[in-house]
Amino acid sequence: MATTTASRRDAPAAVLAATVGFGLLLGWATYDLHGSSPLLERATNSVSTWIIWTAVAGALIHARQLALWGGALMMLATCGGYYGASALGDTFGAGGLGTAAVWSVAGVAGGPLLAWAGWTVRRGQGDVRAVAGAAIPMVVLGEALWLGLALHYWGEAAVFLTVGALITVVLTVCLARSGVRRHWLCAVLAPVGGLAFYLAEDGILNGLLGSV
Repeated sequence: MATTTASRRDAPAAVLAATVGFGLLLGWATYDLHGSSPLLERATNSVSTWIIWTAVAGALIHARQLALWGGALMMLATCGGYYGASALGDTFGAGGLGTAAVWSVAGVAGGPLLAWAGWTVRRGQGDVRAVAGAAIPMVVLGEALWLGLALHYWGEAAVFLTVGALITVVLTVCLARSGVRRHWLCAVLAPVGGLAFYLAEDGILNGLLGSV
């Protein structure tokens, strides 16, 4: 009954349209910000910069299933906005279609996960909220490892690591204050998840990108 009431209040079509619209703007903006500064170049050419927004969307949407759909659609729209801007900017090369397809698949996989995490941290019950909380900073921590270990961009890696650690601390404190008994799971699982995310990005994602 609570889920049905929340779904009606959410107005699914409007919610999904808003997430798609935001995704298009996010993709377009990240393309336009390329080259503005070394840090912005890295931040806008980043898995975590895109996908972390689906956690925010998930936290704002009342119905869990709607949040998951919103996360997937937002990431598809973000890819569409980015590569649409690339095509208009005449930088959409011969391999652009394959690359866009890989990023779209990655977004469809990661978007619902982070949307679920955002929804669960805000609206879930019990210790699963701490597990969900760990899933949010793990993408930032994982990308910090990838920037440092794989690309040797140690300065950018330090920034991402700091941001990921701050998100972890803030979420852990918020979970503790909201009465989650095992709130410390967020702080413990975030770096573990970050390592797993790094291995997936370095192995699976880069392997797929290298094949297109």
